[in-house]
Amino acid sequence: MKIVAVCGMGIGTSILLKMNIEKVLDSLDIEGDVEAADIGVAKGFGRTADIMLTSQDLAEEIGEVEATIIVIDNFFDLEEIESKLSTAINP
Repeated sequence: MKIVAVCGMGIGTSILLKMNIEKVLDSLDIEGDVEAADIGVAKGFGRTADIMLTSQDLAEEIGEVEATIIVIDNFFDLEEIESKLSTAINP
């Protein structure tokens, strides 16, 4: 499973979100390849990724992609990330 963490610049926030996604995947015992990306790169990843996690404003910028887009309100909240990611993986 390919997952992309998206932020505006692809440097700080997406790296933080990537690390938190990896923690959640580990706790759920799910294997996944997690990438951090800026909004421009994310549009390209949207064709090959399974899931993308980002903020509401950037989700709108990504537009139509094949990947499932998950809006995260608080990138520090592991419970929110786990809940939304679990729902997307196991609908």
